[in-house]
Amino acid sequence: MILSKSRILEEIKNKRIKITPFKTNQLGPASIDLTLDNQFRIFINGKKQVSIKEKTDYKKYTKLIKRDFIILEPGQFILGITKEKIKLPNNICGRLQGRSRFARLGLGVHINASFISPGINNKQVLEIKNHSPFPIRLNANERICQLNLERMEGSAKYKGKYQDQKL
Repeated sequence: MILSKSRILEEIKNKRIKITPFKTNQLGPASIDLTLDNQFRIFINGKKQVSIKEKTDYKKYTKLIKRDFIILEPGQFILGITKEKIKLPNNICGRLQGRSRFARLGLGVHINASFISPGINNKQVLEIKNHSPFPIRLNANERICQLNLERMEGSAKYKGKYQDQKL
């Protein structure tokens, strides 16, 4: 069951969900807007082939940069990260998705791995792609995506390699 604004606020008040930093104006009827931080990973040119295996590390093929904005060329793919750190209890999970106002301009904000595991306690990496025919300027501190939260049946906790992920 997707949590409504009032249920999200109740969970935050009871300190079961923690979002840092958080402002109530980030809440929609059933979602929380998240902002883009000033860290980006751009892919390094010159690599001819990447072998997709369980242990393939995206950091080997990217460079971390910190900027207040970045220009995303048509077809370009980068990684970003949310400014907010999300902490969820073991019976709530989430889904990240782009905001429709930006999707209508051709911006894919979170293209694939949208599931946020229960028990997570980290910032969220964003898989960002420009699908438009024109360059797009991405600005740090822009509310770029939204998080929907769902109450689970049962309880589970994420214990994978991205538990304390950084970009």
